[in-house]
Amino acid sequence: MTTLLFLPGDGADDWRWLRFAEGKPAGEGEGIPDFDDGVVAVAPAEDVTLHWADLPSRSLAQAAAAARVLVSEAAASPVSELHVAVAGAEDGASRAIAVVAAERMRDWLSRLAALGIDPDAVVPAPLLVPRPEEGFVRAEVGGRGLVRGHASGFADEARLTELVTGGVAPTTIDRDLLGASLAAAAASPPLDLRQGPFARRRRPAIDWRLVRRLAVLAGVALLLTFAIDVARIIRLNLAADAAEAQADALARTGLARGETVTDPARQLDERLTRLRGPGRGFSATAAAVFAAVRAQQGAELTAMTFEPDGSLRVSLATSSEAGPTDVKRALEAAGFAVTASTFTSAGGRVSGEMTVRAP
Repeated sequence: MTTLLFLPGDGADDWRWLRFAEGKPAGEGEGIPDFDDGVVAVAPAEDVTLHWADLPSRSLAQAAAAARVLVSEAAASPVSELHVAVAGAEDGASRAIAVVAAERMRDWLSRLAALGIDPDAVVPAPLLVPRPEEGFVRAEVGGRGLVRGHASGFADEARLTELVTGGVAPTTIDRDLLGASLAAAAASPPLDLRQGPFARRRRPAIDWRLVRRLAVLAGVALLLTFAIDVARIIRLNLAADAAEAQADALARTGLARGETVTDPARQLDERLTRLRGPGRGFSATAAAVFAAVRAQQGAELTAMTFEPDGSLRVSLATSSEAGPTDVKRALEAAGFAVTASTFTSAGGRVSGEMTVRAP
């Protein structure tokens, strides 16, 4: 269902409307009706100037640009103050050009917005009348007389009509033909003034088919990502198993022949402890003690015992009172914990015991 709402003239408030449903008249009246359907506003003929010209058919924007050039050569007002709209291209036919003051367009849309109406289109009133092949036709639409020629359209005024038609009297159009033309214009306006800066802002329609396709693609992408992660985990697990198998094989070469391999790292540590002794081992601990004693002039080892707990108990004799302390400090600097007994002096020698262990 679509309603043709006739815009009143300048300063007037005489609103009229015609309603069509499925291509047939469904009501008419005056004033502002309740709108539960589409609205096509009809601009008064006296406010719109119509021209016809051959324009580019590539795009509406190109046609509008060419139309502005033509209008600038014929209009009395600066083209910057005018709004120019063009009709759609027709095979083998010139295209209609509508020119209206930009301020008038703003006023119409403001008045409609104040009434809560955002029209689907704004069509010049003369284009509601069917286009004759020759001569002129007349019709009364929305309480106003209109005249339409093959390449003209204007308000029916006695003096103006005679000048434009050259004295040829317009033929009154058949009522049924006019009704069909009005219904067709309501369904598909022949020229919409809502172009360029006055174009209606339309909410983008949701393409559910595209949404479903994107959802499927997103699902496939997630599955591929999950598959890649699973493949990476499997590859890492296989690499870890291979490394563990290689470690077991290396452990078998370091363990005693015939020993069952259960925990390669722990078994190798145990064997190393057995070979070198507990703590840091006898060799490392004894080497540190020998080095510390050798560095102290007049110092000598008189006894040495390696305990099961990894500590090394040594008996030390030096030629000076400071000798034991210097040896102890040297061992501590080497990273060992040293416990010293009381050293005694006898026969020019200072002797006592020290216990050296890992910290």
